[in-house]
Amino acid sequence: QVQLVESGGGLVQPGGSLRLSCAASARIFSINAMGWYRHAPGKQRELVATITSSRTTTYAAFVKGRFTISRDNAKKTVYLQMTSLKPEDTAVYYCNADIRSALGRRDYWGQGTQVTVSS
Repeated sequence: QVQLVESGGGLVQPGGSLRLSCAASARIFSINAMGWYRHAPGKQRELVATITSSRTTTYAAFVKGRFTISRDNAKKTVYLQMTSLKPEDTAVYYCNADIRSALGRRDYWGQGTQVTVSS
């Protein structure tokens, strides 16, 4: 069974940095687009950043210049480097990946990792 396992969340002060990781487990054939989303209390889930298999990236306006998405295909992992964090970045962050495996091609979601920005 394919799973996305996230790590790297936590509590950080405003202006600080965190790096989130999300690794695909189990045997897979390929990973197409990968992305990060976040869900803050009282708000809808929103797209943070995406990266294609050719490493083309897109970012939400509210994180441009502060967050960087990257991927390591050999490790089947996507990263989100977050800098200059603000209290409004507090949310549960989820990774998403379009994966082709023996089960076919479908979207998978990580379990979510909490990021809290507070002094």
